[in-house]
Amino acid sequence: MEALIPVINKLQDVFNTVGTDSIQLPQIVVIGTQSSGKSSVLESLVGRDFLPRGTGIVTRRPLVLQLVHVNSEEKKRPSEDEEHAHVEEWGKFLHTKNKIYTDFDEIRQEIENETDRVTGTNKGIIDDAIHLKIYSPKVLNLTLVDLPGITKVPVGDQPPDIEVQIREMCLKYIANPNSIILAVTSANTDMATSEALKFAKEVDPDGRRTLAVITKLDLMDAGTDAHDVLMGRVIPVKLGIIGVVNRSQMDINKRKPIEEAIKDEAAFMQRKYPSLASRNGTSHLARTLNRLLMHHIRDCLPDLKTRINVMASQFQQLLNSFGEPVDDKGTTLLQIITKFAAQYCNTIEGTARNIETTELCGGARICYIFHETFGRTLDSIEPLGGLSQLDILTAIRNATGPRPALFVPEVSFELLVKKQIRRLEEPSLRCVELVHEEMQRIINHCGTQELLRFPRLHDRTVEVVTNLLRKRLPVTNSMVENLVGIELSYINTKHPDFADASLISALISSQEILLDRINVVISLAGTSKAAAEPIRWSSANAEDKILGASAWKLNNWLRGSNQSSENTPAGTPPQQNSPVHSPKMSVTSGPHGVNLLDTATPISRKLSPREQRDCEVIERLIKSYFLIVRKNIQDSVPKAIMHFLVNFVKDNLQSELVSQLYKTDFFSDLLQESDQIGTRRKEAAEMLKALQKAGHIISEIRETHVW
Repeated sequence: MEALIPVINKLQDVFNTVGTDSIQLPQIVVIGTQSSGKSSVLESLVGRDFLPRGTGIVTRRPLVLQLVHVNSEEKKRPSEDEEHAHVEEWGKFLHTKNKIYTDFDEIRQEIENETDRVTGTNKGIIDDAIHLKIYSPKVLNLTLVDLPGITKVPVGDQPPDIEVQIREMCLKYIANPNSIILAVTSANTDMATSEALKFAKEVDPDGRRTLAVITKLDLMDAGTDAHDVLMGRVIPVKLGIIGVVNRSQMDINKRKPIEEAIKDEAAFMQRKYPSLASRNGTSHLARTLNRLLMHHIRDCLPDLKTRINVMASQFQQLLNSFGEPVDDKGTTLLQIITKFAAQYCNTIEGTARNIETTELCGGARICYIFHETFGRTLDSIEPLGGLSQLDILTAIRNATGPRPALFVPEVSFELLVKKQIRRLEEPSLRCVELVHEEMQRIINHCGTQELLRFPRLHDRTVEVVTNLLRKRLPVTNSMVENLVGIELSYINTKHPDFADASLISALISSQEILLDRINVVISLAGTSKAAAEPIRWSSANAEDKILGASAWKLNNWLRGSNQSSENTPAGTPPQQNSPVHSPKMSVTSGPHGVNLLDTATPISRKLSPREQRDCEVIERLIKSYFLIVRKNIQDSVPKAIMHFLVNFVKDNLQSELVSQLYKTDFFSDLLQESDQIGTRRKEAAEMLKALQKAGHIISEIRETHVW
């Protein structure tokens, strides 16, 4: 099991090279308040003075300390420098690469310089660890992290939130489930107020990975001792409580060797705590930490293997997504163009690999535009929208000129129905715009990873597709306008679905026969003036009754015979009560006729039966023919858009891209990778290499090593 800690050190070195915290390795995290003796404990474990000393906050960056035990045979370290050919202890920093430090005063100075270089001289802290590895025959294999001391009040030019910063940094390291918490508390303070144990309890409430260290046992008040604390009677800690005696400040100033300090510590323990001496002291602490760390590594090893394997697979996929460096630029460019064109067409056809689940896109959205947006818009257009009875009556009168009309003029019907058909042009052109916008949006859905590698190629591809769509837009609009113009150019009253015309003609013919009979009756009447006037009066009444009856029959056919037959006797036309209001034409019911004054005086009157009949005939004809045209437009406009825009772009997209982009002079410019992709590929490759190396290191561990 002794071989497990060097394995973790190797893994630490591997992941330090790529600068990642994604793999949480087993390590011992040292926390405590300022001046609680953390640095003295670490120096006692190492056996050398190497940490910065001073008042206030000294440790301002995390220090990851790896202790590597070397045997007496390994003391002769290979070195090109003959001066350092034979050394027992040495240190190496990660940031200085392969530089060897044999003087531990230089190690202390390098820690101070590196701390000031990053954090400055304002006593602030920063979460950027310093990695130090110490090789010595006097140490046991350990990996420790020394954190800044917990403080409450900012001192000097420290930031006001220094307490929060230190707390967050400490919690970040001790929250790692693979870490062992070494909570350092001085013996001359109350254990119940220990900030280190408080932090440890927050992240490790069961205490399964917390070890307490009581320092400064020799500085307790006279008449008191730490028996109850060391026995766990005050605050129990599952992994135990170990007491140590540090060097005093005078010892440090006089540079008292740590070996002598450890001997004095052992003597103090035998004198003051004879029954607990074997379970306390720096030597026992080092052995305990070594044992705990080995067992902890053994417990974490299966999860660590799984984590490394999963991450290696993820980074392999990420590296594959970035693609390989381009060798054959022409082939690569052609492959990217072909793949983009195929994906664009597949998105329209609905056969793309990555189908959107949050919104409609591609061909599905085009279908929605055709049958939902465009279809509903046309259905909402009323055949008689914007037309009043006065407009229809005015059109009829304008079509007859100075002569009163005996029949409804066909010109008025054509004039009015064309006006209504023109209303279909605007929504049809809007439908073209919506489809064009969706075709433009499809480009964003087809941004493949290969295309995103080359930003200039991506921009040029978008430009080519946009220009192709822009070229087809006027052609498609022209065709849609022509479809509406075709309907306006010829009003086909013989259309099979236009059945109203024949019925209207039959009714008009019957009215002509009735009028002829009325004229015969008038001519056979007496020639005397006295007799002629009553006959004319009665004939006029008969004509109105006959025409009114005909109009009533037509109304029944137009509106449905069941609506009026229930409340009206058979053969009796209903009374007409439709008033007409118009500010343009003022018509009086009296003998004065049209008001010729400058100011318009709107006066309403009832339409005569004939006027009512003529208006309703025109309305019915317009409605019938408009529905035919609307149905044709609703069917033909989507077909025209598909033929002139969608299908044309699909069929010609790849050839257009090739003709515009596949040119030898453009290869180097188009296939120039973005700096971001290159950097991310390099980082992914380095991380994958580190993970593979870590997996190889772990695979070398045998079951005999674990047990």
